[in-house]
Amino acid sequence: MPSYSIGLDYGTSSVRGLLVDVQNGAEIASSVFPYPQGKAGILLDDRNPDLARQHPQDYLDGAAAVITGVLSQGKSHAGFDPSQVIGIGVDTTGSTPIPVNAEGVPLALTPEFSSNLAAFAWLWKDHTGFAEAVEITALASQIRPEYLAKCGGIYSSEWYWSKVLHCLRTAPDVFQAATTWVEHADWLPAVLSGTTHPDQLKRGICAAGHKALFHADWGGYPDEEFLSKLDPQLVNLRRNLPNIAYSVGTAAGTLSAEWSLKTGLPVGIPVSVGAFDAHLGGVGSGIKPGVLVKNLGTSCCDMMVAPLEAPLADIPGLCGIVPESILPGFYGLEAGQSAVGDIFNWFVTEVQPGGMGHEELTQGASKLTPGESGLLALDWLNGNRTVLVDTRLTGAMLGISLQTTPAELYRAWVEATAFGARVIMERFEEYGQKVDQIINCGGISVKNPMIMQIYADIMGHPLAISRSSQTAALGSAIAGAVAAGAYPSFAEATTAMTALHPHIFTPDPKSQATYSNLYALYRQLHDAFGVKNTHEDLSGVMKQLLAIRDEARHV
Repeated sequence: MPSYSIGLDYGTSSVRGLLVDVQNGAEIASSVFPYPQGKAGILLDDRNPDLARQHPQDYLDGAAAVITGVLSQGKSHAGFDPSQVIGIGVDTTGSTPIPVNAEGVPLALTPEFSSNLAAFAWLWKDHTGFAEAVEITALASQIRPEYLAKCGGIYSSEWYWSKVLHCLRTAPDVFQAATTWVEHADWLPAVLSGTTHPDQLKRGICAAGHKALFHADWGGYPDEEFLSKLDPQLVNLRRNLPNIAYSVGTAAGTLSAEWSLKTGLPVGIPVSVGAFDAHLGGVGSGIKPGVLVKNLGTSCCDMMVAPLEAPLADIPGLCGIVPESILPGFYGLEAGQSAVGDIFNWFVTEVQPGGMGHEELTQGASKLTPGESGLLALDWLNGNRTVLVDTRLTGAMLGISLQTTPAELYRAWVEATAFGARVIMERFEEYGQKVDQIINCGGISVKNPMIMQIYADIMGHPLAISRSSQTAALGSAIAGAVAAGAYPSFAEATTAMTALHPHIFTPDPKSQATYSNLYALYRQLHDAFGVKNTHEDLSGVMKQLLAIRDEARHV
């Protein structure tokens, strides 16, 4: 009998459901639910550009909508019946923690806090805790340097403890009302399986390890002494956190009767422990040692895995080196950029260059040769995630003249994100993680060939593309299949259920040479503005950009 699994992929602006054939990874049906609240699903505050929240009700409504959506579509597939669905997996953004009460109910869903943004989900791109992140880093460097060694040397404002501590300081009523804080990646599987009570909920190693300083070497989450030095009120929260976390493919529970009734799925099917969207995008791309998976979307997550038995150096600037955070049996290594697609969207929707959209700008940018614009940008419009880990850095554009066109600016932003990607790749390799293959996934990789060619030319590697355009949802479906016992391990599951697109983007030697010259200038800007005590002489950068421009134009 055929069997199927469902993957739920909670992105920044919407949730997607994917119905997958467990035997071969064929995608039978998909459904999308845009979050209705806020701006493109994000609740903002005009007074505070660092704030970004979401409403948990959107997550609940989205789950019901996309599950019923894929089941309805699936019925047009010959022989399909909802009773053949054997498991569910879930991925979400992160760190996106939610304050919940003693029953595991998000405070935002209670009357008292229904209009208090501090009681909502704190979206990954919320940077309001930037000062707290600096404080956490400073304290850890003094008394718990081992904490920082496993998260790249600097704690980020995007992460769990920065957000919790900022809430304690700025919205103490919310903090006092919260029994615990639960990552969205952990909460949604608990909702589906009826295990939202804090005593029942299983927390995933992906979120705990990469964002909340969880590690088996020190018994789980940070110890009470460390947290009490930040604020004594954090101690009670620590006492409500478990000392164990689980990898994907482990069942968080089984589908409850309530959600079976809501969706039409069989009651009792396993729901996998959750993980972050990018990590399960890595699974959906067939990640393995030597493979760098780049999940290109609004932001970018760069992932590698390394065998647990192999020696592994601590790598400065990474978002964590966590045992089994991506695949059981392997260290998960995560890096990334805080904005990629968000930069291109900002340019189109906020700057509104002559009313041109992505397609028209791409057409114009495609006609340009590397270096022809004379422009060079820094891609830090949402801070720097890796390798500088500094959300207080901002973007820049150098080389603008009265002749600069919107298409040139658009291409320069694309090139900037590719230069940032190269910095990350070189950091992996500098610490012994050789990149033998690069696989790209996410919306940008399948929508814009120009961007992928620029990335290949700048990174100096052939770029493969995952066959699936929905790798995070596919990875979640694979996790659901493993949790259901359809495969004994992820190795067998990914072999059967993933594949690559036949087209490979190969570096052009001439473009690669020009971009290497531009990259050297990018590194000068990168270090001058991003690295303390660096004395870069930038006096020649503008003139070198003009020289590269003139050579490209054969002036």
